[in-house]
Amino acid sequence: MDIKALRQLIADDMDAVDKLIIQQLKSDVVLINQIGAYIVHSGGKRLRPMIVLLAARACGYAGSKHINLAAIIEFIHTATLLHDDVVDGSDLRRNRETANAVWGNEASVLVGDFLYSRSFEMMVEVGQMPVMDILSHATNRIAEGEVLQLLNVHNPETSEAEYMEVIKRKTATLFEAGSRLGGVVTEISVQQQQALADYGLHLGIAFQLVDDALDYHSSNEEIGKNVGDDLAEGKPTLPLIQAMKKSDQQQRQRLATIIENGGLEEIDFVLQAIHNSDAISYTQQLAQQHAELAKQALNHLPDSDYRLALADLADYSVARTH
Repeated sequence: MDIKALRQLIADDMDAVDKLIIQQLKSDVVLINQIGAYIVHSGGKRLRPMIVLLAARACGYAGSKHINLAAIIEFIHTATLLHDDVVDGSDLRRNRETANAVWGNEASVLVGDFLYSRSFEMMVEVGQMPVMDILSHATNRIAEGEVLQLLNVHNPETSEAEYMEVIKRKTATLFEAGSRLGGVVTEISVQQQQALADYGLHLGIAFQLVDDALDYHSSNEEIGKNVGDDLAEGKPTLPLIQAMKKSDQQQRQRLATIIENGGLEEIDFVLQAIHNSDAISYTQQLAQQHAELAKQALNHLPDSDYRLALADLADYSVARTH
């Protein structure tokens, strides 16, 4: 479950991805270079490109297109981060100021648009229509997830099912697309491609569930952002939804008012309500279930160190503390 050991297995591929990212970030517009480099080199786990690379290698791929696909996935992810931070008004990510906090909202949105458009240029260069189909569908689903989440903001009536639909689209879709692409570029069977897609979907769900749990029970230094950011933004994620469900009527009404107003003035009350309802444990158990489903999907692939690494990534997604 050591992420560094997993990266070492595909070290040459990851180096090639990093070089391609730097190459494709170049623009004659200086601000694009500055912001693009700032966000791409901000210490992220590179988990999504890792999934593309491991999936392709697990299917026996020996070409180089998986490098391009991994870089494309990272560009799309980076674009969504730039847009997310503007929408959420975030000023901290990975223990650094967000791009919008440094350069302003307008510049961050426009550079996010640049990364999206550059990723589509790179898709065309890959020259496989299924790749275009998967990634165009994925970016559309991600945008839908963003809008669905916006509709849930400050809404204490948000259900667990509505929350799950948001994280499937907003987060898990890109995991699903990345792992499927590893199979598509290798031209394995449709059944195996679907198995990889299922792996990515469940991994992405598990990853986001853990992220949302960490928002309420880790320190700023561990998670690289402000504790309670979701609450401050009025986002009812699963720990808070579960706390609402398990609280008495008086507590539930108070929590509803807190969600409607946003802010962190009553963070201590919220943390206590979450603790009393075992909401963190509930969220982590659900994440574990999806991690197990992700690992089960890998049974359709041949045995290899890369397949084992994909399984280890599923374990890592629920065991991590940041």
